Amino acid sequence: MYDACHPLKEGEILNGSHPEWPLFVLYIYGSKLECLKISKRIMCTLKHLPLRIKVFYNHDTLKAIDEGCGKDPCIKMNGKILFEGLIQAEEIKEIFEKLLKEKNE
Repeated sequence: MYDACHPLKEGEILNGSHPEWPLFVLYIYGSKLECLKISKRIMCTLKHLPLRIKVFYNHDTLKAIDEGCGKDPCIKMNGKILFEGLIQAEEIKEIFEKLLKEKNE
């Protein structure tokens, strides 16, 4: 686990030392700056939850539009938009706490 918050490199896994925790694979679409901002926010918010996060980035505007994204950044998981825009850390935490609860049911 990391002590400092930083955006993950593509393919890197947050909490990778815990293979028993569920893995969520995120695809982040948007400009490089917005992707870095939301990636750092996601990692800082979720690093203490019992989950793993793996990210892939795409900075191609046309690809993002084809994927149904309307705001920058756009975060997709399992082919569906999870959220868009630079939402607050509390909202990110709520989304992933709900996903964890659903996985455990």
